[in-house]
Amino acid sequence: MLYELVAVVRTSSINEIKEIAKSAGMTVLQNGGVVRGYTYWEKLMLPTRRRAHMVYHTHGQYFIMRFDSNSPTQHLIQRTLRLDPRMISFSVVKMGTKLKDVAEVKGKTWNLDLDT
Repeated sequence: MLYELVAVVRTSSINEIKEIAKSAGMTVLQNGGVVRGYTYWEKLMLPTRRRAHMVYHTHGQYFIMRFDSNSPTQHLIQRTLRLDPRMISFSVVKMGTKLKDVAEVKGKTWNLDLDT
């Protein structure tokens, strides 16, 4: 099944965002899934003030990850992100289950620069 993760990370360094995205991607790969791509948006104002991990946030940095995996892997990613104090919020949406539904969906690749 194809899923899309939309994550909002606290305003911090780009390296922290890459670390979170890499961690989520490695979870997918270790459980037999495929990461289709990452898209980094930018620092944006949140629609409403959000409280996460006992701190209020008004801005956050967004990224999207599209991936194919099974349902238990998707739940594992959610559990991992829920416990990460750098996360403000996230949402995982199922894009489709049949090949004809997901064949044309593309993900824009974002270079994680794993060497730094």
